[in-house]
Amino acid sequence: MQFLKEIIGRWWSEFTLQTKLMATATLVVSLVMSSLTFWAVNSIQQEAQINDTRFGRDLGLLLASNVAPLIAEDDLTEVARFSGRFYNSTSSVRYIIYADEEGNIFFGIPFSQNEVKNSLTIQRKLELPEDYNESVKVPMVRQHTTPDGQVTDVFVPLVDNSQYLGTLAIGINPNPTLVASSNLTRDVTIAVFISIWAMVILGGVFNALTITQPIKELLLGVKNIAAGNFKQRIDLPLGGELGELILSFNDMAERLEKFEEQNVEELTAEKAKLETLVSTIADGAILLDSQLKLVLVNPTAKKMFAWEDKKIIGEDLLEFLPSEIGQQLQKPLKNISVEEEHTENDEQYHISPTRGEFRVSLKEPNQHTFRILITQVLDQNKENLKGIVMTVQDITKEVELNEAKSQFISNVSHELRTPLFNIKSFIETLAEYGDDLTETEKVEFLQTANSETDRLTRLVNDVLDLSRLESSRSYEFQALDLEQPIEQTLRTYQLYARDKNIELVREVEPLLPSVWGHYDLLLQVFTNLVGNALKFTLEHGTITIRAYGVKNNPEYPEKISHVRVEVADTGIGIAKEDQEAIFDRFFRVENRVHTLEGTGLGLSIVKNIADKHHTKIHLVSEVGVGTTFWFDLQVFQEEKVAVAQ
Repeated sequence: MQFLKEIIGRWWSEFTLQTKLMATATLVVSLVMSSLTFWAVNSIQQEAQINDTRFGRDLGLLLASNVAPLIAEDDLTEVARFSGRFYNSTSSVRYIIYADEEGNIFFGIPFSQNEVKNSLTIQRKLELPEDYNESVKVPMVRQHTTPDGQVTDVFVPLVDNSQYLGTLAIGINPNPTLVASSNLTRDVTIAVFISIWAMVILGGVFNALTITQPIKELLLGVKNIAAGNFKQRIDLPLGGELGELILSFNDMAERLEKFEEQNVEELTAEKAKLETLVSTIADGAILLDSQLKLVLVNPTAKKMFAWEDKKIIGEDLLEFLPSEIGQQLQKPLKNISVEEEHTENDEQYHISPTRGEFRVSLKEPNQHTFRILITQVLDQNKENLKGIVMTVQDITKEVELNEAKSQFISNVSHELRTPLFNIKSFIETLAEYGDDLTETEKVEFLQTANSETDRLTRLVNDVLDLSRLESSRSYEFQALDLEQPIEQTLRTYQLYARDKNIELVREVEPLLPSVWGHYDLLLQVFTNLVGNALKFTLEHGTITIRAYGVKNNPEYPEKISHVRVEVADTGIGIAKEDQEAIFDRFFRVENRVHTLEGTGLGLSIVKNIADKHHTKIHLVSEVGVGTTFWFDLQVFQEEKVAVAQ
């Protein structure tokens, strides 16, 4: 049975969808038509049975009313004669049987009891229905099937003068015309059913020979197209709609092939654009596959980890990372790549199921601090891991700046606390013990409070100046004679230099042209540079301010192109390791010489002012010999724009 099912299943699967639908529709239509036909035939037969029953009842009652008196008189000869005439007058009566009260047959047509006795020598009895009741005068009806059709049996009680005499049984033949019509209808229905299926089978064979094979070729072609083989073509000499379908398929395949070629070119161009973009970003970019193999590394990342001369594509990332970084990233990378459950220890690295953020330090060959962002690359459905992206940011400057800010906050706190404490102490002393102090002590206390107040003012002004310079404020520049700010600076520090026994020297070239600048800003530059020089120059030292013209324009060799300004001292000098950071905010050389004077903002202010003048501050220094700061200023020109941001 199972083998037969498999054969039928394979046979059915060979048909196309169109053939299966046609067969199913044909089966449904044929079954519906056959059902309607048989229902109609059955309805006709039931109607005929009702007519036969009604005819049998009427005929039985008529015959019983005529023969009952004869049977009561025991005139069987007349009963036989009347019954024979009655039987011969109609073809609808199949038989007429008379039985006594006990059911014994005493006469029957087409046979009689005497004939039965002579031929069979047995006593026969009439088989009455189970619900037959001799007291009921209504005839009883039943049907039984014979080779000639269904016969209707009618049982009528024989009663004369309320005396039960026996039973009359009459058999009614089926209507021959109706039987013939029913048989013909059944035969025609079967013939139509067989004809329909014969046509379906012939249509299936024709479909298999003319349509199925092209459909299979089309199906194979579609599968190849779906697999990416756009060179697939179908060459079948067919016409009509199927031929148009094949031509349309070939045209579609040709268009897809051209589209693929164009798409590959566009993808290649887009890939080149992305690679160019990745290669030019300031941060390091590293792309890994799900196995932590290197797929793409931009030049910035190669420079960060010294991979310029190494072949690393396709290799394991952890084998090429510096040991300090590899040890910190090994577990997080593996966790993200296999999507394992993260432990509480991973919280310190800010790890989520799809990304992580880390800060790692590299001590050799140079001190560097990196921020590394790790992000998963998922497929379109956000389910499967396709790769991992690492973004590496060099935050060394940021870390150093934060450290400098912390140092600055510490310095400012100390600078603010000390003068505030002194001011508060002297004022409280004056307020509480003013009557007990001499005039000289009162003046000394007030001078100290005033000095400390000036110190606080300088600190606040430095912070405000730096903030103002780093903002987007505009300054109006104009023609400026450098002798004026230089002279004002020397007058300002003359007394202070005399107290420290330091000589201030002015060397300004005569007839210098006016420069393009801002008086207050340049005065602040001179003030900061000379103030720093006085701070770090010992007794009997010298501080010199120079200004002279520089001729370096090849078109006008005799014309001064710009003016150079130098501030030189014979102080303690600046060490090599400090010279690179000397202009950074909050950096204090004083920390090296164990002093707490200054805020570390002066040279940063100088650098910002130089930037406003589109120039750069330079430094030449040697420890124990001295330091020289110098910068160039542009010569003023009438057509020059006089506003600087």
